[in-house]
Amino acid sequence: MLEWISRILVIVIAVFSALSIYYSVMSRRAADMTRKAQLSSKMNICMGSMLIAVSAVQLVLFEESKVRSVVGIVFLLLGLFNLFAGIRNLSLLRTADKQQQQQ
Repeated sequence: MLEWISRILVIVIAVFSALSIYYSVMSRRAADMTRKAQLSSKMNICMGSMLIAVSAVQLVLFEESKVRSVVGIVFLLLGLFNLFAGIRNLSLLRTADKQQQQQ
């Protein structure tokens, strides 16, 4: 059972890491500031998801130790913050874009 969980978490980490890199590169290349902000928000969402998966690896798959627990909790908090910030910024940008299209 733990073998399947570890494989799934490794795949999730790899996918979200690749997406974070992709959105980061695309964000830096974007000329339009709105597009740049949208891509940065998506990068934050992917990075937050990746950090949450890394924290799950630290907290679930290995034996318990104080250092590993602290690192897992720090990654979890950073991941939740990035995920929340990315979702909030993306929703704000989308509502602003809808208001701009209506005018």
